[in-house]
Amino acid sequence: MGMMETSMTKSVSGSRVAAPRTRHSARAAQGRSCRLNVTARALERDVGLMGTKAGMTSIFSDDGKMTPCTVVGLKSGCFVTHIKTVETDGYNAVQVGYDEKRESLLTKPELGHLKKNGCPPLRHLAEFKLEQIPEGLEIGAELDPTELFSVGDKVDVAGKSVGKGFAGGIKRHGFSRGLMTHGSKSHREHGTTGPGSTPSRVYPGTKHPGQMGDKRVKVKKLEVLQVEKDMIVVKGSVPGKPGNMMTITKAKGKW
Repeated sequence: MGMMETSMTKSVSGSRVAAPRTRHSARAAQGRSCRLNVTARALERDVGLMGTKAGMTSIFSDDGKMTPCTVVGLKSGCFVTHIKTVETDGYNAVQVGYDEKRESLLTKPELGHLKKNGCPPLRHLAEFKLEQIPEGLEIGAELDPTELFSVGDKVDVAGKSVGKGFAGGIKRHGFSRGLMTHGSKSHREHGTTGPGSTPSRVYPGTKHPGQMGDKRVKVKKLEVLQVEKDMIVVKGSVPGKPGNMMTITKAKGKW
């Protein structure tokens, strides 16, 4: 009968009448269960920190060599707010909170979640998916950057890149421009997007003009030049503008 199936059930008077039954109930009757798949970001090497991009500067060595670097400031408050395990959530992860703020700026569910785990009101929450939960890590513990990182370590720094607005193909994808001579009808235009007769359509993923930047970007294997309680200095540049929130984790692989 299409989407609806019928089954017999008793009415108040005792007579048997037909009652509608959906496919979902039919599957449940057959013992089939629907399972929700939970997805998360890629596995990290270890628990990371969150910080605020302070800006770029330069460090000079004794022989006069200049090294460009970025300072990531660490505001007060970087706590372990929740620990997920395979038994309870289907995967191992550590939730970290960062940047204390007033209670009035939090919703009641957020405030209750943090108070339950012994944490102050925090502005940001991030989750680090791990292979295994580190031993001795407890909910409510404050993370110390000098214990997690040391000078010479390689780290991955992720954050939202600078938004550049609507950009054309040349700026966004590095296309070559057309002739700039008189009579040319294609100077900085996109050009062809594919064959006409076959397939008579534009393939998904074809590079077009559009919004450039303003997305999460990760820069890998940056060297740590200095670690303090309130800042981490890494070699090179990191995504985003000064003031953006960043996540710092140890780089995976050999280094």
